[in-house]
Amino acid sequence: MLAPEHRISALDQLDSKGIMHYLHIADVAKTLEKQDEEMQMWRQTKSRNGKMVPFEDYPRYAEVDEYLEKIAADYSDIVTLVNAGSSYENRPIKYLKLSSQITLHKSKPIYFMDAMIHAREWVTTPVALYTIHRLVENLRDQDRDLLHDIDWIILPLVNPDGYEYSHTDFRLWRRTRSIGSALNSTCIGVDANRNFDVEFNTVGVGLPCSDTFPGSEPFSEPETAIIRDVMAEHDGRIQLYMNIHSHGNWILYGFGNRTLPSNAVHLHHVAASMGAAMDALKLPAAGFYKVGNSALILYQTSGSAQDYGQAVGIPFSYTLELPGYGWAFQVPPQFIEHINAETWEGIAVTARLARSYYRQRDNFLRGSSIATDVRS
Repeated sequence: MLAPEHRISALDQLDSKGIMHYLHIADVAKTLEKQDEEMQMWRQTKSRNGKMVPFEDYPRYAEVDEYLEKIAADYSDIVTLVNAGSSYENRPIKYLKLSSQITLHKSKPIYFMDAMIHAREWVTTPVALYTIHRLVENLRDQDRDLLHDIDWIILPLVNPDGYEYSHTDFRLWRRTRSIGSALNSTCIGVDANRNFDVEFNTVGVGLPCSDTFPGSEPFSEPETAIIRDVMAEHDGRIQLYMNIHSHGNWILYGFGNRTLPSNAVHLHHVAASMGAAMDALKLPAAGFYKVGNSALILYQTSGSAQDYGQAVGIPFSYTLELPGYGWAFQVPPQFIEHINAETWEGIAVTARLARSYYRQRDNFLRGSSIATDVRS
């Protein structure tokens, strides 16, 4: 994004070096303002037709919190609300445990899902909330096995500080909101998806003021430490970890340094099945899902949640990138309902496949070792 006074000189430099370029958005600020107006009109129309629920909209932090509290109170026989700790700005970060036996049962695999680790990726939290809705409020006969045979941990809002800031100050904010890093005291926050203790600060990271700054050390952020602690608490039982992002129609697995886990074939099987289920329902404006190693399909990274989950022994650890429909991170709310519905079908497929592998776990490689170099 160029300030008007820098436009000519910047384009001249590109031209002088033979670098191809094109104009994507003429005025980003006006585009964001127009989208805000359209969202407000959409909400007014929806609210006239009945009470809106959080997974049909882009709910604020307080609305997400209220929904989790309500679900836990109304369905206390199968739902446990956990206050896992506080964000940097002291917002409680909560998640739900879902189990047909109230407490998580040791004989059952756990499906761990989180969303909104990157603040600007608004469409991710509705998917997590809709998953709760389908497993609790609207559990259908064909899906009863998903709650009977599997326990769930769902954390809908990993980065509440950044998320609120993206609503109030800067729509495209990505990072956390921590201040006073040991490396830099002027740049705010870190990229939470580079802050995990796996190949930390090696590839795919930036300087302190960049969007990919990993922080001064692994787990410097309370938000990422919460994910780490969930994985540690349920070590050996979490069969699948889904770190939900947008945008791009990708289902990615480790490792971000262009090596593969030893169970890469199984990882690909589950991911490809998920992609096929979602592609069957996709809108024409969306691309087909691409499935594969994150470094080969997207770019190299280090310190990601996906890689950390795989490294600590979760057999199936993924990054899911939801559709953008050409709108990037500003997906119009009219698309939320469809994204929820198609993604739920993919989640159900992965849950059942991972469960089948869990039943064979004595003979199954858990994939925690980095076994195969695919750079050639």
